Amino acid sequence: MVPARWRTAGGALLRVVVVWAVSTLTMLALAGLLPDFRLQSDDGDSATRTAVTAAWAAGAFGLLSALVWPLAVRALLLVPALVLGLLAFFLNGSLLLFALWLVPDGRGESAPENAVVVAAVMSAVASATSTALAVRDDDAYRRRLYRLAGRRRSRPRAAVPGGLPGTLFLQLDGVGHRVLRDAVADGVMPTVAGWLGATHRLTSWRTDWSSQTGASQLAILHGTNHDVPAFRWYEKDTGRLMVSNRPASAVELQRRAIARTGDGGLLTLDGASRGNLFSGGADQLALVLSVSARRGRRNRSRAGYVAYFRDPANAVRTALSFVAEVCREIGQATRSRLAGETPRVGRGGLYPFIRAFATVVERDVVVAAVIGDLLAGRTAVYADLVGYDEVAHHSGPHGRDALQVLRRLDRSISLIAHVAAHAPRPYRIVLLSDHGQSPGETFASAYGLTLRDLVRAGCGLPVPRRARHTPGGAEARGALRTAVHLPEEERRDRPAARPSDPVVLASGNLGLVSFPDVAYRLSREEIDRRHPGLLRTLADHPGIGFVLVRSEEHGSVVLGPGGAEVPVDDLTDDGPLAPYGPGAADAVRRTDSFPHVADIMINSRYDTATGTVHAFEEQIGSHGGLGGEQSEAFLLSPRILSAPVVDGGRLVGAEEVHRVLRRWLRETQGPQVPLGPAGEPVQESPSRPRPEEAFPVADRVAPDKHG
Repeated sequence: MVPARWRTAGGALLRVVVVWAVSTLTMLALAGLLPDFRLQSDDGDSATRTAVTAAWAAGAFGLLSALVWPLAVRALLLVPALVLGLLAFFLNGSLLLFALWLVPDGRGESAPENAVVVAAVMSAVASATSTALAVRDDDAYRRRLYRLAGRRRSRPRAAVPGGLPGTLFLQLDGVGHRVLRDAVADGVMPTVAGWLGATHRLTSWRTDWSSQTGASQLAILHGTNHDVPAFRWYEKDTGRLMVSNRPASAVELQRRAIARTGDGGLLTLDGASRGNLFSGGADQLALVLSVSARRGRRNRSRAGYVAYFRDPANAVRTALSFVAEVCREIGQATRSRLAGETPRVGRGGLYPFIRAFATVVERDVVVAAVIGDLLAGRTAVYADLVGYDEVAHHSGPHGRDALQVLRRLDRSISLIAHVAAHAPRPYRIVLLSDHGQSPGETFASAYGLTLRDLVRAGCGLPVPRRARHTPGGAEARGALRTAVHLPEEERRDRPAARPSDPVVLASGNLGLVSFPDVAYRLSREEIDRRHPGLLRTLADHPGIGFVLVRSEEHGSVVLGPGGAEVPVDDLTDDGPLAPYGPGAADAVRRTDSFPHVADIMINSRYDTATGTVHAFEEQIGSHGGLGGEQSEAFLLSPRILSAPVVDGGRLVGAEEVHRVLRRWLRETQGPQVPLGPAGEPVQESPSRPRPEEAFPVADRVAPDKHG
């Protein structure tokens, strides 16, 4: 034991000396390259004296980085995350200037701008050297990855149940089943291709009518997405506009889901939730929207940013990558515009920064958090990587820009898989998506007016001469606003000033129309009396596929082109819903039963020949309704786990996906006992049906400590 301990200490000391020496040589090289950075006195020094000065400055800078940087980052906890990333250069440069000030006889001196450059280069070199030296030392490599993840071990190594595997659920937001298959076939995602050919099986699953992250992830993590009709909707009983990527709405949706199921979520047993809209009942949280406004050191969503940026090398690398991504987006948008590519949407304003946040900052922070979870031996981890979804909205799901993001995501998956090999327990990695995306020209671009304009025209209300575009509602936009402490944005589609005016909302190619002056869901007959031409104007429009509305005579009905009218009770996958494929009728019927379904639900036309839809937002890759690839998500699972469905079966709905994931957790964790919503063991009443029979996700489970 003693020799091993001395050997470990000796190895650590050797690595410190080597990193110090490499940092010294780097500083000498930079002193020779940069004009306003010197390590000599005004009269000049010998080579030995200069080397000693460089060693002194490098050592001081390394020591300050190790001791002061983590404290400085923690002190800046209330600084917006993006600003914190940009401050990395300033803080690093300041530490270097202070280190040079500590050099005896004033031999170290640098211009502030050069100090920023020198500090960034030295941090990167020291980080790379330390990592390279640790490659052949598993313990050192593990410690390095802990530091990169910005977290400490939360339990002793012996307390981790190494015999039982953990499970990592990695969500690739917006990556449809077809996109994944094409990316694998074209060599864009070699890591996934290797899994698919050897250890994993690929299964497609069909989303609900509301094919978007708010509905899908709520059901996947919490077991139900009941009464989530769209990405955004208006609730008449409260006068509230619900938007899935707003913290207040996410909190309420999670509360409703827990109340309905009586269950804390998929991750209640030693779980971690990273980069998600909802917590899933996890104790370990980072970048989780539903808790982003919550106070407290351990449960604040933004703590993930601070943990990541605590390492100066992380901060510098991510800040540089952020700037590069902004420039990449500007260049790609310019190329697209000059080439006259169509369809095309505007990509100016803040969008380059939103894209860089999703594809760089959020990716890096989430990946680092997942690495920490794996090395801490967490039982269940669920993480969302949103970069592809954000880029595909503006570049198209099959565009070159989106495929480049997939290539980088594959590298992140490879890194995570490599780290999992060093974890204190084996891990089963499941890849999945929450929905796909369907391409197509926007409704406004194709027909010269927005859905709001069309509805107002059908109601006989004035229509603005110039169409007003509806900004896209991608998850990254909400996450960015939370990260930089911006208030929830005001939208033009709020309830109108006149109570009788309709509220028109867009969720991809799904539109919702509500009349806020009536407290209940208006019927077709009432709408016809108020606005005789509205429903036929909508149903017969060439860009609209079908309309759902309540009828006093037939219950709810689906209206289609050419006077088609089918009661929901008699609805099949033929008729107006034929282009939308099997399962469309059931999806519409389920949404029609929701308490907060809109007065009028509108789904855009789907062209089966081209696979395109018309988004009611400014997106050429969209999701949120029915039609095409947006409704086909994927599940890539290890073959060691049971098959998601029996041969010939079909996985339909995010709630069913939740049941599959929960089953897999049970398979890996052995004997289990039910837990209540607060985590306490509960006794099942003999008079009640078993939860699995009444509702498969009604009880959360945990391993029995005694077996």
